[in-house]
Amino acid sequence: MKSTLLVAPLGLLLASCASIPKPLQGEFTPTTPRQAVAGANGQPVRWGGEIIRVEPKAGSTCFEILSRELGSNARPLLRDPSGGRFIACHEGFQDPEEFKQGREITVTGRVTGVDHGKIGEFDYRYPHVEADAIHLWKPRTANLHSPYYDPWMYGVGPGWGWGYNPYWGPNWGGTIIIRDQPRPRPQPRPRPPRG
Repeated sequence: MKSTLLVAPLGLLLASCASIPKPLQGEFTPTTPRQAVAGANGQPVRWGGEIIRVEPKAGSTCFEILSRELGSNARPLLRDPSGGRFIACHEGFQDPEEFKQGREITVTGRVTGVDHGKIGEFDYRYPHVEADAIHLWKPRTANLHSPYYDPWMYGVGPGWGWGYNPYWGPNWGGTIIIRDQPRPRPQPRPRPPRG
């Protein structure tokens, strides 16, 4: 009984860290880039978002990032509003073709100050992070469901089988996305030679 009481919390503790990539794990100050402009120098942070610009320099690469709230796996969430913008610089060269605009990134490091820049004509103050680790996330893929009925997948017929609920009607699953594609033009048939 005692061993069960010890194993259950230990399992929960290990499971809570399992989905965060190793370089991004640790204890960090819960502050946003917008709050850090007011003075968060030296604080360890884990921030992420969407890459706006990549600037390779002599000994490092700097990223301008539109901050997003992070999920439980430290990946930026796809919801608005943003927490502001920040600059993260990481030692070494990172290829701008790999770290393209619009890709999702998460960084860990310390806030070392504020950089001044412009967004259009607006003067903007960017919190500056000296990044210890950066993680470029794989692009998200769309979940496409076929709008066509497959009799072998759902059982006997429409409205019956595995997806049928007698109280609410058929349960066909998630959102259906239909891609409208133009029909190919008919190709002219070759004429037989006259002979």
